[in-house]
Amino acid sequence: MDEQTKSWRIVAVRRLSEAQLEALSEVAEVDYFEDVDESNRADFMAALSRAHGLIGGKLELNEAMLAEAPALQVVSTISVGYDHLPLKALNQRRILLCNTPDVLTETTADTAFMLIMATQRRLVELSNLVRDGGWRTHIGPEYFGIDVHGKTLGIVGAGRIGAAIARRGALGFGMPILYTAASSKPALEQQLGAKRRELNDLLAEADIVCLSVPYNSDTHHLIDADALARMKTTAALINIARGKVVDEPALIEALHSGGIRAAGLDVFVEEPLPPDSPLAAMDNVVTTPHIGSATHETREAMAQLAVDNLLGTLIGSGPLTAVNEHVWRRADAIEET
Repeated sequence: MDEQTKSWRIVAVRRLSEAQLEALSEVAEVDYFEDVDESNRADFMAALSRAHGLIGGKLELNEAMLAEAPALQVVSTISVGYDHLPLKALNQRRILLCNTPDVLTETTADTAFMLIMATQRRLVELSNLVRDGGWRTHIGPEYFGIDVHGKTLGIVGAGRIGAAIARRGALGFGMPILYTAASSKPALEQQLGAKRRELNDLLAEADIVCLSVPYNSDTHHLIDADALARMKTTAALINIARGKVVDEPALIEALHSGGIRAAGLDVFVEEPLPPDSPLAAMDNVVTTPHIGSATHETREAMAQLAVDNLLGTLIGSGPLTAVNEHVWRRADAIEET
């Protein structure tokens, strides 16, 4: 590797294997941080100030930090979502942003369906009943769940993950599928018999409402008190999108009052979920700690795609999955500092 290439610098944070770090080290000087907190923030910022590339999971980055990183050319996040990153500022500074779609689609759809099953059949509540010694006689109607097969599944956001959830519901459980999307999805309609609905109509018709939309200003509190009031009192809400897509206090009230029957939540406004949150103690809520893509195979594939995006940009072959590809400049245009 020539000295010009080796003069590139990369900051890596979390989720990278030794083999992936070695691959990065072959083309650049790498500063690796297992985590970033107050104890090493100064070291992290010093490394970032010299870096051409930043890669990692749950990256912390804002406009003030970008101002301290004049050489930065590419940010490669190990996630499909990028609402935690300042896209507008990255565009203004012509910094490429790469994410990791596709490789987590099926795993995240599995998580959604796990929450659907657990919520409908009261899995956690009944498992706790057995664990705590409360199972002393035949289970009666007070512990019965609700069937999944044949129920109407409403998908709010029919992108890659939403479509994968719809396939599981329609093909595996015979569920009629409703969906919302900015445009119609002919493949879903032809293959699964899915029907496009406006959000309010979907909420009123669906037995299970599954949120699979990106978080932005348009989807902030998309599910608020009015939206929850439109749902059936027997319906369940599943959220694998982002916590702020739902008005959490309104959801808690709807669950307490019987406005909706149950919720399965993998994401929350505040993460980790505070132990004193009402959501953590409600029998009609199934909570998981943001594990949508959390399998060994998928997290490895996500990290590898992030590495390939970063290396592809630095060596000039180009990123595989860029959010803002229009700002990309080839490696030979990178100004070394």
